[in-house]
Amino acid sequence: MSLDNSDLNNIHNSVNEEKFTIEVVYGVPHKQKILTILVSVGSTVEQAIINSGIIILFPEIDLSINKVGVWNRTVKLTEEVNDLDRIEVYRPLIADPKDVRKRRAEKAKLEGRADKTTGGRVNPLRVDAKK
Repeated sequence: MSLDNSDLNNIHNSVNEEKFTIEVVYGVPHKQKILTILVSVGSTVEQAIINSGIIILFPEIDLSINKVGVWNRTVKLTEEVNDLDRIEVYRPLIADPKDVRKRRAEKAKLEGRADKTTGGRVNPLRVDAKK
């Protein structure tokens, strides 16, 4: 087998192609995964997620639905990754945090753990707190 100049140039370019390390992270309550991979300069967040293979490990990931971020900052799939970036794939929320907090506050009022007027903690030193 003989190599011509174009073959040698292709090998040289692929060896010299600048790459760097990133992490791709996803987790569900019973299983979490951090994958460390090498990517080429100019790779997008979407390319890195697909190349990491995390979609194979977690088939429920749908990049058209799931939001993604880099170091806890939401980004677009088309954003380029940088050296040592940590790409995070976020799960959709199960419940609205405002509704959950409101239900928790109502329950505390009913149980006497919160002041019915102010919603704050019950002050045991107040005269009417013992009613």
